[in-house]
Amino acid sequence: MLKRLFTSNTRIKLMTVFLMNPAEEYFIRELTRKLDEQINSIRRELDNLKRVGLLKTRTKNRKKYYYVNTGFIIYEELKSIIIKAVSSNENLIKDIQKMGEVIVLALSGQFVDRPTTSVDMLIVGNVDRERLTQYINNELRTKRPIKFTVMNEEDYRYRQSCKDKFVSDLMNDEDNQIAINKMTLADVDVRL
Repeated sequence: MLKRLFTSNTRIKLMTVFLMNPAEEYFIRELTRKLDEQINSIRRELDNLKRVGLLKTRTKNRKKYYYVNTGFIIYEELKSIIIKAVSSNENLIKDIQKMGEVIVLALSGQFVDRPTTSVDMLIVGNVDRERLTQYINNELRTKRPIKFTVMNEEDYRYRQSCKDKFVSDLMNDEDNQIAINKMTLADVDVRL
């Protein structure tokens, strides 16, 4: 999706890093390691992004650091596009479904661009936890580690029947996304 909007894969990667981490500063070599791209490509795209005004620089300890210009005229719009693309839940949902039987998948926190005190992801079903952990740690690029909970259907039903605060708050928050819900209303009312 983003490749159609922007001309360079390296530029997309850079924009993702900067817009998902607006308080961070990076130097060129750090970005080449982080993004696994050639230094010349990184340097060229950093210059392009600086030229259009999205990035600014400052020198510290004889290194040139780049950081996002939060005052850039379309900063919020670009950030919104990147967040939607990064948390494009279609691929995430498909990948998680391949890890086992998923009955409910609820996304919150950083998947809906909100701070969270509980979890970013709730999975109800029987999934390969080791595979899920590897996927989350290696495949998803997020500004902070993803907090997730996996529970079986029986535990979930029990928590629903007890009006458990954790499950109730997560499922009733309108900002959260219920990506998968294979429970019928006859089984349990997911939106308590």
